[in-house]
Amino acid sequence: MRALKVVTWLLIAALLSPACNPRLGGDTSAPAPAPARAEAARLAAMSGEIKIAILVPLTGQAPTFGASTRDGALLATNEWNAKGGLLGKRIISIVEDSQCAPGPAVKAANKVIDQDKVKFIVGEVCSGASIPVSEIANSKKVIQISPTSTEPNVTVSQDGQTKRYIFRACFTDEAQGKLGARFARKTLKAETAFLMFDPSNSYTSGLAGFFEKEFVAGGGKIVGKGTYTGTDTDFSATLAKIAQARPDLVYLPDFFGVPNLVTRQAKEKGLATTFMGGDGWDSSDLDTQAADGSFFTNHFWPRDPRPEVQNFVRAYGAQFKDEKGVPQVPDALAALAYDATNLLLQAIQEAGTADDTDKVADALANISFNAVSGKISFDASHNPIKPVTVIAVRGGTFVFNSQVAP
Repeated sequence: MRALKVVTWLLIAALLSPACNPRLGGDTSAPAPAPARAEAARLAAMSGEIKIAILVPLTGQAPTFGASTRDGALLATNEWNAKGGLLGKRIISIVEDSQCAPGPAVKAANKVIDQDKVKFIVGEVCSGASIPVSEIANSKKVIQISPTSTEPNVTVSQDGQTKRYIFRACFTDEAQGKLGARFARKTLKAETAFLMFDPSNSYTSGLAGFFEKEFVAGGGKIVGKGTYTGTDTDFSATLAKIAQARPDLVYLPDFFGVPNLVTRQAKEKGLATTFMGGDGWDSSDLDTQAADGSFFTNHFWPRDPRPEVQNFVRAYGAQFKDEKGVPQVPDALAALAYDATNLLLQAIQEAGTADDTDKVADALANISFNAVSGKISFDASHNPIKPVTVIAVRGGTFVFNSQVAP
């Protein structure tokens, strides 16, 4: 709710200002300050509005992911509005809680499309929610760009056809799994690996499958597999198998909650095996003490010296602060949401219309954009072409390790 708090306090400040509220004794005859006049002129210059829906999980299994994604998207729309809007119109952001789950996500998508009449969606975060949303959006010619959904079927249908109106700003599970396996083989020199995944979860099972295929193709050997459900909390049996198999690496691609439990229990049992995960590990809630010595693949590193990155980090910190007023450092979800929103808005600008989504889809498919997460163009399946960043967990924090090119 950080963005809502910022807006709320700005409104309160405006109402309490003596210059704005004659009941508080302000001199209403005095001219407005120069910044206020400039703001009024900017707003007056924008005629009409363009609605953008932001579908994110603010409750459910991944609310921290949703908050970061929402804030990154809102920062992008705020910046465009501050520069005069889009095609001379003000961008209106409509945020809906889609809960990282199919049912709530479908409900949110139908609401913003049918009731709010949006033609553009940024979201969802989780692949399991983005896929059903994509079916609705694609059938109604609504542009959807997911910041973080990595499962291949987000942008490609079951018959292998690219969904014309659906895009993503993140790399796919296939790209992440393959490049993660290459890092494990070439950089970590891992000869053997043990896989842990939830077979009912397309994100974790998909990544594990792509990792396995590339790891074996590169000369590595899978020495065991351990499966679990989303409600499991005791991983003793699988950790016993790992201790017996003695792999060079345990690949555990899941959202941070499961890695927290597994790495804590592994340390309690004195298991010193190196763990590796995917972008689901990127959270302020990851137990960095338990996961110390691990690695995970990701989309973004906030200390990257590129101007696109540092400008974004400064702007994000200026808009979003913690309870003590300390500027927040954006995570990969915020960066990808910022990229996804800017890609969409830039495509609308290049298409010259917010009404014809066919023209916008064509502009997006052919875009070349210097984004925070790297220079982005799209392949035939509407997946971005860009490298994977590898982050190490060291000394209670995240540390850049390397980038792996596709």
